[in-house]
Amino acid sequence: MYKKKIILSILAASTLVAQEVKLKQITVTSATRSSQSIEDVTSSVNVITAKEIEEKHYTTVVQALESLSGINFTSNGGLGSTTAVFLRGLDSKRTLVLIDGIRYNDLTGLSGAPFSDLMIGDIEQIEVIKGAQSGIWGADATAGVINIITKSAKKGAHSSANIEYGSFKSKKYGLLASYKTEDYYIKAGVQKIDTDGFSAQSPRGESIDKYEDDGYKNITANIKFGFDFDKNNKLELSHTTIDSRIEYDGYKNPNGIKSSKTKDRFSQINFKQINSFTELDISAKLSKFERDYSAGYEYDGEVQEYGIKSNTAYRENDFLVFGVDYKTFEHKNNLQKRYNNKAVFLTNSNEFNILGAKTILTESIRFDAYDKFDNKSTGKLGVKHFCKSIDGLTISSNIGSAYNVPTPYNLYSFYGNPSIKPESTVSYDLSVAYRELQLTYFHSNTKDMIDYDFTTSTYNNLSGDIKIEGVEIEYATKIDEDFSLTSNYTYLKAKNSDNETLRRRPTNTLKLALDYYGAKDLHLGVNGEYIGERFSNDGKQGAQTGKYTVVNLSGDYNINKNFSVYAKIDNLFDKQYQVVDGYATAPLSAYAGIKAQF
Repeated sequence: MYKKKIILSILAASTLVAQEVKLKQITVTSATRSSQSIEDVTSSVNVITAKEIEEKHYTTVVQALESLSGINFTSNGGLGSTTAVFLRGLDSKRTLVLIDGIRYNDLTGLSGAPFSDLMIGDIEQIEVIKGAQSGIWGADATAGVINIITKSAKKGAHSSANIEYGSFKSKKYGLLASYKTEDYYIKAGVQKIDTDGFSAQSPRGESIDKYEDDGYKNITANIKFGFDFDKNNKLELSHTTIDSRIEYDGYKNPNGIKSSKTKDRFSQINFKQINSFTELDISAKLSKFERDYSAGYEYDGEVQEYGIKSNTAYRENDFLVFGVDYKTFEHKNNLQKRYNNKAVFLTNSNEFNILGAKTILTESIRFDAYDKFDNKSTGKLGVKHFCKSIDGLTISSNIGSAYNVPTPYNLYSFYGNPSIKPESTVSYDLSVAYRELQLTYFHSNTKDMIDYDFTTSTYNNLSGDIKIEGVEIEYATKIDEDFSLTSNYTYLKAKNSDNETLRRRPTNTLKLALDYYGAKDLHLGVNGEYIGERFSNDGKQGAQTGKYTVVNLSGDYNINKNFSVYAKIDNLFDKQYQVVDGYATAPLSAYAGIKAQF
């Protein structure tokens, strides 16, 4: 109770020094599969901008996501180690992750999207849509959708390069070039990360220096090309590759020497036709996953997607999105299993004037047909009201249904069960926002959750309901001309069917960031995170992996319009902690780099 009072006092104090800030207009595409002002989105949404990414000098996408309310992660070691992201208490395999709209969830594994290989490169923004989104996106969008949008080319010729060195003999290189005319554009980028790392495993309380290092290498590259036949017909192509190699330790063996290689490919071609009636998108997308382990195991998978989508504005501020898509999912290697999905979806959004103020109502419905599973119908309803009597006050609420299908491994591996059926979830949230302060209550209920069943030693649909609820408080403001503050607090209550607290989810989380802009061409920032009580097993059993605070520093200086330098210190107070029992985290570490752009 005492800690909760401190947390709320900090947030309340922030509001006393708050000044009204005119926020930059942000457009999101993931909430309704159409471009919308973030102000008009009914869904609970967070956006991480390119400016935030560049100022904080994140290395991974997970580090950026960790700054948001309702999100925490676990990792089995350092950079590149297996990582799970929990969005409002639901784990990675229940969050749909997209790169420029291309599916990133790996059907050959058990953890959904391989977050560990997502490095920060030329990212324009990261959109996080919270709550059940299957009514818009289909399977695997139970907790929400994370869409990583890479930067677009700017008119003319542009290029940039960056070099960074730091602890654990870490090296980071990046190169980006683009050229754009009135008729076409091309953009290409590559980033390489190479680190000796530290031991993935380390018994609690022991120094990581006692054990061998587990290194990591990652080369991520992408290319985008666009051509305008005329002002109404456009063609775009993109291709992203992620090649990585990670060293890791075997089970309870801190000096183990094992490794795995990953080769992932993501491609798409999109044709857009714009006329006086509608905007029509025709697309083809391909996601390929390859994981090879030193023990001889190989996991190869492929997702093909074809879709047609129209966005029709039939009245001022009202629009209708209609589409159909077809997907095939294939697990190769020894399982050699394949299934397909056909879907039709519809989203409608209207703006009304209620009680003299703007009110937005959005409805979505989707029907999915599978050749291996029962057909699923899902939907979503959202409303947002801008109060007339109190300027800056908005109230919004959403309710939606979602589902997750079992992976081929769940069904056909040695521990598989061919009779597993999709799990289903219903979630809702209610938000009240006043200027820069927002309070959100969220709740989800999952039936037939797919997980390992220790009573049968196979994967199965667990009996009973998984219930999760919580509160998010978010506040961001410009204190004066020199300082800006962002903060958020999350209270989470996640229970299994026996009413026991689910493992690896912290009950309380507080995140604060303070940035200084008072000196010309200089930016300084400090950010910290408090993780409350968290246990390694359900029912508050096993090791305590919470109750710690980590603080980080960062700074950058613009030498001139072309060159800038930066430095950061992670885990400033050298806090020793573990997010997964028996697995190490980084001690005090420092990094410095230089960036050039022309």
